[in-house]
Amino acid sequence: MAKPLILDIESMRASALQATSVLRTLANPDRLLLLCQLSQGEKSVGELESLLGIVQPTLSQQLGVLRREEMVNTRRSGKQIYYSVKDPKVLVILNQLYALYCGDHNGR
Repeated sequence: MAKPLILDIESMRASALQATSVLRTLANPDRLLLLCQLSQGEKSVGELESLLGIVQPTLSQQLGVLRREEMVNTRRSGKQIYYSVKDPKVLVILNQLYALYCGDHNGR
């Protein structure tokens, strides 16, 4: 008979807090769109604005949230700031969301 799995509740609690933080951040449509674009590779602020049609104040605000939540990397080149997804786990989530909601069958 197999031994029952003993779960480390403190470790699970820490992981649950981390997961809920990521999910909370992804729950905003503008942030989700930004991260979906960034999942395809590094983009400048101007590129993101053009691709998504998000106006500058909203774009800056949502990129600020993503920076505070440590979900994006930033790189400055001259006057341009470039963003990319920081956490590989977030890329896995974004890829799964794409497969479920944006793929050929749109989640059906």
